[in-house]
Amino acid sequence: MSAPAHPPTAPTARPERRRSLVVCGVIGAAVMAAVDEIVFHQILGWHHFYDRSTPGVGLLSDGLLHTAELLALVAGFFLFADLRRRRTLAPAHAWAGFFLGLGIFQLFDGIVDHKLLRVHQIRYGVDVTPYDWAWNLGGLVLLAIGVALALRAARRGRAGSAP
Repeated sequence: MSAPAHPPTAPTARPERRRSLVVCGVIGAAVMAAVDEIVFHQILGWHHFYDRSTPGVGLLSDGLLHTAELLALVAGFFLFADLRRRRTLAPAHAWAGFFLGLGIFQLFDGIVDHKLLRVHQIRYGVDVTPYDWAWNLGGLVLLAIGVALALRAARRGRAGSAP
């Protein structure tokens, strides 16, 4: 007799809170990378991922960013599907992770890429200060939402695991 194609799923499987948070954090970061790359790089044409070289290198860097974002999305959704299949997804932690991923990517891009490494600016030929403030404050808001959701999920998790 052969083994089943899928391992049996226990109806009382315990939610994997940390894994749900991390997996959806990856998805959130990939979604924000996609928004940045599609809106600011392609539609508006304000910058490339790497603007300190030729336009061809800038276009290549956009393609590499797009590739990384798609790989993260695919991997994240496979891991998400596995959590769902095994009935171990912790939805409150997953939403927290998603918003944390959105905010972390946006703040990393705004602080590290724009200011520390200077691989690109949001726009060129204008005062970037309002754009920087809007981008980084938006990232802070997303991060704050993620932290609030994570704290709420942790409180619910502790209350739900009490005897």
